[in-house]
Amino acid sequence: MLDRLKRLMVENKEFYTFLKKQLNISPRNLKLYELAFLHKSASHTLPDGSIVNNERLEYLGDAIISAVIADYLFRVFPNEREGFLTRIRAKIVNRSHLDSIANQMGLVQVVVAYATSKETLKKRICGEVLEALIGAMYIDRGYDKTHRYIIEHVVQNYINMERLVMTETDFKSRLMEWGQKTKLQVGFEVSEKINEKTKGVKHFSAQVTISNVPIAKGTGKSKKEAEQMAAQKTLSFIQTSSEDFSIEALMHYLERMKDKLNIDD
Repeated sequence: MLDRLKRLMVENKEFYTFLKKQLNISPRNLKLYELAFLHKSASHTLPDGSIVNNERLEYLGDAIISAVIADYLFRVFPNEREGFLTRIRAKIVNRSHLDSIANQMGLVQVVVAYATSKETLKKRICGEVLEALIGAMYIDRGYDKTHRYIIEHVVQNYINMERLVMTETDFKSRLMEWGQKTKLQVGFEVSEKINEKTKGVKHFSAQVTISNVPIAKGTGKSKKEAEQMAAQKTLSFIQTSSEDFSIEALMHYLERMKDKLNIDD
């Protein structure tokens, strides 16, 4: 096995230097890390019939990353609800985000894979290799060392937490993205009123429509505040409808409402 890996990968000394200087990893069992970079597309079979690749390490690393990120978010956002923490974690550990992190870390340099192009490596494989790398570290150095590495090296260097949180709380943008994905028209109608009881203070009201069907309203002291509130209510409605039925059922509901309200497209 080792001889085959030597032929497929860089020399051990160079590989060790890559881990040590570029990834800030001090391996004890170098073979584990070599295996972490051997993608399933480059699998080979041992004399006993067993198949060698990084899939098992990938499985393990996926669980470790998810657990560490969950623990990190739990501590960093002590006042946030479960739903917020779950959504932020999902954004961090999703495949495209892990691919991006792995590429920034330079993992593509030493991946062993039979891919058609370097772009394929970047888009489809590097995130899996990152998970396998974490799995290898967990076996080699234990949970505490791996936990510290994920937080101090991966999270702090490659994850823009502020941007993730901002997009999570930008309900209007999330709603518009949902509309684009589902090919449903999302609209905002904002009206302005002056409250005489509060000495002329402006008051805004926003109505969200989906396929011209009124869904939810929001109010606020500014147009943005009213739109955000209306969008948040709409997203809650969508989530409930989608979980209980399906996006298709939601679309049928909207069509029925359009007929009931006699709304033209």
